[in-house]
Amino acid sequence: MRIAFVVDPLGSLKAYKDSSVAMMRAAQARGHAVWAVQQEAIHLSPLHGVCAEAVHLEMLANDHDWFVEIDRHVVALRDFGAVVMRKDPPFDIEYVTTTWLLERAEGEGARVFNRPRALRDHSEKLSVAEFARFAVPTLVAREAALIHAFIDLERDTILKPLDGMGGSQVFRVCDDDANRNVIVETLTRDGTRTIMAQRYIPEIADGDKRILLVGGQVVPWCLARIPKAGETRGNLAAGGTGVARELTARDHEIASTLAPVLAARGLLLVGLDVIGDWLTEINVTSPTCMVEIAEQTGFDAAEMFIVALERACAAAV
Repeated sequence: MRIAFVVDPLGSLKAYKDSSVAMMRAAQARGHAVWAVQQEAIHLSPLHGVCAEAVHLEMLANDHDWFVEIDRHVVALRDFGAVVMRKDPPFDIEYVTTTWLLERAEGEGARVFNRPRALRDHSEKLSVAEFARFAVPTLVAREAALIHAFIDLERDTILKPLDGMGGSQVFRVCDDDANRNVIVETLTRDGTRTIMAQRYIPEIADGDKRILLVGGQVVPWCLARIPKAGETRGNLAAGGTGVARELTARDHEIASTLAPVLAARGLLLVGLDVIGDWLTEINVTSPTCMVEIAEQTGFDAAEMFIVALERACAAAV
């Protein structure tokens, strides 16, 4: 079948580590035609419905020149066998608008993964509140007094925006931090932006674990992203080192509980962030770490995703 991947600009993707590229390569290896679509190209046409200029790619093994463009033209999204939404955050109004368009495309017969409504309904930060028994104490607020009271209570905290990724604007703030006022003012934009505050988890020193859920199944390996010296963020984008590990009993408990619930909502691919024994985020927009897991363990989560995609499309017919 023809599969359209909604991704960031192709020139910005780092093929040697990008999970979207790994998925596209896995799709081609399984006999599917790979197409790429840019978010800004998706539009609603009075003649053709929801469509976009799409680029037909031949995937190559070379990580520098990793594709060849075969063709490009405007295609109605319903004419693809599947549409895979892999656009990175920020989760701004343009992202939300794209989910509205993709939902309209579903109404026209398109099969979209992850489902647009599920993407909108699951804040990658705030969704942990639904599974509070697995999460550390968490505050979501924009009033400085509430945030400072939480910092005083927990004494050692992590503050972060609700729409970031890759460790961007993540601060560790202790109760005696001389900069706590300005950090809170900056993150909340003087009380006009809601943020998240969580208890600091010391086990971050051993890694921020990314656990992948594919089609309601748990990938048996996670990637522990270990912070570099002097850093509290394990994100690879913030300089962390990724080490593949088997899941612990607690990891299995968290992942096996969430997997069927999230899959039933149309989330074919989910990335859980777990530090120590605690769930900290539920990533649904563009979960990554497939390449590192495959390189270190031989387990091909990208192929697992394409197989799950094939199964989901067959079930939708």
